[in-house]
Amino acid sequence: MTRLYNKQTGALIGPITDDQLRDLIDLLVEESADDRDYYIDRDTLDYLEENQVDAELLALLRKHVPEEGEGIDIEWRHDLA
Repeated sequence: MTRLYNKQTGALIGPITDDQLRDLIDLLVEESADDRDYYIDRDTLDYLEENQVDAELLALLRKHVPEEGEGIDIEWRHDLA
């Protein structure tokens, strides 16, 4: 199972599907082939929405990205649970 985490705090954001992960990988910038983290702010959420990313993934991310100011760094991990 793949889960998203807040990279700074280590807090679980929530589980995501393989299709949702594929959307993140396809639409967001990766700095290397091993990159598993992304900076998400309100502009990024708007970009994902414009590109028709799954509504459940957007709702999950919106809960964790502040309305004002800076965004957050998220990372994905394949967990055993």
